[in-house]
Amino acid sequence: MAGNHTLPELNYAYDALEPFIDEQTMRLHHSKHHMGYVNGLNAAEKALKEARESGDFGKIRDLERLAAFHGSGHFNHCLFWQNMTPADNYKDPSGDLLKQINKDFGSLDSLKAQFGAAAKAVEGSGWGLLCWQPAGEQLVTLAAENHQKQTQFTAIPVLALDVWEHAYYLKYQNNRGQYVDQWWNVVNWENVAENLARATQYKFELR
Repeated sequence: MAGNHTLPELNYAYDALEPFIDEQTMRLHHSKHHMGYVNGLNAAEKALKEARESGDFGKIRDLERLAAFHGSGHFNHCLFWQNMTPADNYKDPSGDLLKQINKDFGSLDSLKAQFGAAAKAVEGSGWGLLCWQPAGEQLVTLAAENHQKQTQFTAIPVLALDVWEHAYYLKYQNNRGQYVDQWWNVVNWENVAENLARATQYKFELR
């Protein structure tokens, strides 16, 4: 229902991703930044509901922009948290996921190189995304500046890396590249595999 989004609980403690992502950043990122997107999305959806009920769409441009900004922030972060796991639990990708990676990128190292380059090259704030592209039946990397302007509309994100400064500045300061490189140590490839399995069920036909 509109305006009822909540902050998801993490599957690990705030300090569980140390030393690659520090506890203070995780605590602020989840409880403050992500919570801000949840509150903003709820407010925008409630305002849109009120506009529909009153028939007054004079502020529709601003409301749609707020819903896109906060909605993208909320849903991207939900994926981002699930895409990570403590380094002690890390396992390389395998099975169908690894087969798809090898098919589309040649190797896991090649995927990391392409994804990492895209994430590091985002101008300003944004995301690095690994997406399933139903139209081409392939995995693609996307560099999403900001997040409300991000998308190939048929692409389904299966792995997300937040490269807004609040995700890394306390530990890595302005060295985004080091943050991106170290992040691979906590990627939850099992979750990525689950996301890919669901995404590939969607069929997109060009007619």
